[in-house]
Amino acid sequence: MPADAPVAPLPSAIIVQQGKVLDYIDGITQRQETPEEYVRQEIAKSLVREYGYAKRDIAVEFTLRLGSRKPRADLIVFPEGNEHKQENARIIVECKAATVKADDRKDGVGQLHSYLSACPNAMFGMWTNGIERFCYRRVVREGNVEFAEVPDIPARGREDEEAEKPRVDQLKPATSDALLFAFRRCHNYIAGNQGLQKPDAFWELLKLIFCKIHDERFSDDLQFYAAGNERASMNGQLKVKARLDKLFEAVKTEYKAIFKAGDAIDLHPPVLAYLVAQLQMYSLLESDIDVKGRAYEEIVGSNLRGDRGEFFTPRNICAMAVTMLDPGERSFILDPACGTGGFLITAMNHVIAKIAEAERRRGGSQERIENATRTRVTKFAQGFLVGIDLNPNLVKASKMNMVMNNDGAGGLYQANSLARSASWTDEKLRERNLAGKVDLLFTNPPFGSKIPVDTPAILENYDLGHAWSYDAGTDHWEKTKNVARSQPPEILFIERCVRFLKPGTGRAAIVLPDGILGSPGLGYVREWILRHCRILASVDLHPDTFQPFVSIQTSLLVLQRKTDEQVTLEAAAGQMQDYEVFMAVASHVGHDKRGNRTYVRDPHGNEVFEEVDQPVKEYVNGVPVIHSHKAQVKVLDDNTQQIAQEFCRWLSTQD
Repeated sequence: MPADAPVAPLPSAIIVQQGKVLDYIDGITQRQETPEEYVRQEIAKSLVREYGYAKRDIAVEFTLRLGSRKPRADLIVFPEGNEHKQENARIIVECKAATVKADDRKDGVGQLHSYLSACPNAMFGMWTNGIERFCYRRVVREGNVEFAEVPDIPARGREDEEAEKPRVDQLKPATSDALLFAFRRCHNYIAGNQGLQKPDAFWELLKLIFCKIHDERFSDDLQFYAAGNERASMNGQLKVKARLDKLFEAVKTEYKAIFKAGDAIDLHPPVLAYLVAQLQMYSLLESDIDVKGRAYEEIVGSNLRGDRGEFFTPRNICAMAVTMLDPGERSFILDPACGTGGFLITAMNHVIAKIAEAERRRGGSQERIENATRTRVTKFAQGFLVGIDLNPNLVKASKMNMVMNNDGAGGLYQANSLARSASWTDEKLRERNLAGKVDLLFTNPPFGSKIPVDTPAILENYDLGHAWSYDAGTDHWEKTKNVARSQPPEILFIERCVRFLKPGTGRAAIVLPDGILGSPGLGYVREWILRHCRILASVDLHPDTFQPFVSIQTSLLVLQRKTDEQVTLEAAAGQMQDYEVFMAVASHVGHDKRGNRTYVRDPHGNEVFEEVDQPVKEYVNGVPVIHSHKAQVKVLDDNTQQIAQEFCRWLSTQD
């Protein structure tokens, strides 16, 4: 496949001028791409996708009359079908750049209150800068109009009082960057108002996310909420804390491997009430996996990124590897250096999509499809997914990630994958008896000479833990009896991963530094790989793949383990069987060296949009129903999925 293969034609493409952004509401207007506009467009998406309002009932930059002034409100929601007049405004939303504070004299929440005051029928308002978010409801006390803070604005068709406590069928899947905003707000609020360092704030947020998911999964009467009147009083804040403490006790009972019996939510009641209010309207279980993944990875990455060569694999690289190996419901899957579980979650959701599609083909109600899918997914997640990592905090974080993404946390273990399996302290992990049993393996092992493995008891167990000698006459490397003083972990991981695979059929996708594939002194590693594996693919990854965290040149190597008989026969013959290898260059990975997303542009530098159908789940009389709506989305400049699809086509032509 050429390094710069052309991108396939895009349906319904729209060209957006450089420095502009397409307005989500009318799909026509091109607005200046500013930090404030970014926030406004994200909130506009939320109003439609999460709150259910029709685009025709939302006005952007609506002119208001405030005495002699004519300011423009960012977003106004009008009652369904009503004319867009100031007296008809029901919800007003003001959006600001992240640098604007809520108490700003000109652009803070006071501006929103003045707009609400000028609209006699406006019952709710929201002010946000993408980090902070405040919602208000108009109330009349003793003849005076006031604006009481509430957890959320109501969704379409809901009565005003229903904004106080959500029902299960009212929870909204988060879309776009809405959950990212919420996690940022919560994380920053804990650090700023509880006095905790950011890593400690992360673990407190983790506890709340567990409580939220437990409440969604097991409660008919939701307990994860903070009503507006509760947030405003000490007694109300204590009520919220009592509900959360009870939820957390249930969480500790269910996840004994993650939380200790003495663990508690160590947050002051006012802080806790604020955080609950920020998360209570979302359904974490129903939110799109990419939305959850991006939000969670940002919080995890800023707190748990270690100094042991732990560079978390970008989701598009995980998706490329999983698409290439195409796991199924009966595939036993392992990641021996799982980090926060990116590969495993991607593989799990790949299989879930297959299961859900199979159930949809069987027909029946959406409820039947979801129940049948859930049963099959639970069996798969519990029996066919295993992740191992040395870092206990990463294991804990990966379990959280798996729980948030359909619950495969039971197969995650803390252990040293390079040590003998008999030395693993977790009995359940030892009972898995992984050697030679794995169908598909995905991993991005820790890299680097700064974290060498120098324990003789580990090194002596590996061919690649020994010294090797090169015979120039035969152009071959041979293992010696001498154990090496040390080895970078990624070299030992190669051999360990291959030994985990089923002989003859087991396949692995491994992210490796390019030095292994090209350094003259590491020829013995390449020869070992060629002796024991058939190389299916080598994908050269872009230098910015792991940016903005680290600059390192890597490749994705896809291997299939040979049988012992094949290895013996080739050794006896003195040569290895010839075959083709798929090779590609991931020249576009969807972000730059600063981590900013990059999009496809036309020859004039303008960004290209495409119209797509997006599924939306909502409840009608308590029954889940799936429908779709069209949206204009930017085309990410990323050819990793194109590479994966080309590989699958190529593989289908091989013997």
